[in-house]
Amino acid sequence: MKGTNLGEFEELILLVAGVLYPDAYGLSIRKEVMQQSERSVAIGAVHAALSRLENKGYLKSHLADATHERGGRRKKLFVITSAGKRALEKNRILRNALWNQIPEIAWTGLTYGGK
Repeated sequence: MKGTNLGEFEELILLVAGVLYPDAYGLSIRKEVMQQSERSVAIGAVHAALSRLENKGYLKSHLADATHERGGRRKKLFVITSAGKRALEKNRILRNALWNQIPEIAWTGLTYGGK
């Protein structure tokens, strides 16, 4: 089905949303992605991925209660849907199958061309 595949960054965002359940929102997801992946991530990229994932039906969101710490603003919290879980499982199965097909000799890199 067109538009339902998970890109690498989307998969990472979806996984982190699960890790942070029930408190997965834009900034917490960004912080966790940066910590876990040791790479810099723009908040705009996180919000764009969250929007794509919600449009694909892999995440759903709801607004939390307003807090004084946020100046009365409400957090938009994200949770993985059953379709999101299936997409993650499909990716994991594919990756595991590919990993299992790599012959041990391929890891040496020394048998091809003598380099």
